[in-house]
Amino acid sequence: MGNCSNTLGIPPGKGPHQVGCADLMVDHTVQGSFFRLYYPCEPSPSSEKPCWIPSQEYFDGLADFMKINRSFAERIFNYLYGSYRIPAFWEAPFKSNGKYPLVIFSHGLGAFRTLYSAICAELASRGFVVASVEHRDESGSATFYFKENSQMQQQAHQADTKNSKPVQENLEKVWMYYRALKPGEEEFSLRNNQVQQRANECIRALKILDEINSGKSVTNVLQSEFDWSSLKNSLDLCKTAVMGHSFGGATVIETLCKELTFKCGVALDTWMVPLKEEIFPNVKQPILFINSEKFQWAGNIIRMRKLDSASIQRKMITIRGTVHQSFPDFTFLTGNWIGKVLKLKGDIDPHLAMDLSNKASLAFLQRHASVMNYFNLN
Repeated sequence: MGNCSNTLGIPPGKGPHQVGCADLMVDHTVQGSFFRLYYPCEPSPSSEKPCWIPSQEYFDGLADFMKINRSFAERIFNYLYGSYRIPAFWEAPFKSNGKYPLVIFSHGLGAFRTLYSAICAELASRGFVVASVEHRDESGSATFYFKENSQMQQQAHQADTKNSKPVQENLEKVWMYYRALKPGEEEFSLRNNQVQQRANECIRALKILDEINSGKSVTNVLQSEFDWSSLKNSLDLCKTAVMGHSFGGATVIETLCKELTFKCGVALDTWMVPLKEEIFPNVKQPILFINSEKFQWAGNIIRMRKLDSASIQRKMITIRGTVHQSFPDFTFLTGNWIGKVLKLKGDIDPHLAMDLSNKASLAFLQRHASVMNYFNLN
């Protein structure tokens, strides 16, 4: 793993709660649900913080997305980012303390479930449970699912016919990488299909957490020591929001249209291209748009403005000095010079930019999801 400057790192949450995280995959197939959960926790002395990049295949996916050689990118990414860890304790015990509001988070194009850990950890430290979905619509750099391996099943059966093997032993990991546009392919058609799948995946994550909250047992395909039953009766699903960045911002709007359980949405530097405008009148919930200064253009803003409503609050703010990558964790992990060249940093200090975005998000959630008892903005 690479050696990085001590001045760089993903900032921890600033709220009163310690933060834990765990991965949940329900249904091993590509149609299943996969997300990382961030939550208030009770860390134990043995609690560790997981690697920011979960495995080497995600570096390969980033290389594909950026259209650079995998072997070259692997060495560079590993040196620059390989040593960083998520600011949350891996599978630490859940902190039972009344009912927590829920946020479903949707990542941007070329991203995956761990790349917004600063935002997710901040929300969890303020008393939210946050499910960061890893989308399987081929818009992320990389993700995986499992398929049954009949040969492995047969070998397992021959090796031990009396005791059945764990299901995981009969499964083979399948990696899915970013799919670029094909020559002559219309972007809107692809992206609209993807945003609809993304919205369905957000809704599916909500329904799984609803089942867990009601006390139903769910099977985690991934081997895990986290006690998912500890979440029973701990989620206030009357206070549920959806949040996302870029393509994830478009996913916020599509999700609000499809599922009225979500009380509001926070859309970070939204990329409006994937959306059909005819759905806009069907979005009934309040939305906060938080934009960067450098990414947005007139046509995109005009489409956001088409969601304006006389009766439903639609707020839009722009944080001066920010760029599109001021929201993912990369902005905290790259030196100033390289960060400016790669447009991972803007003119504003990234910590200040994130604080402004998080405080605006929390204030909006406080008003529209009625969560004022769960966090302190100071």
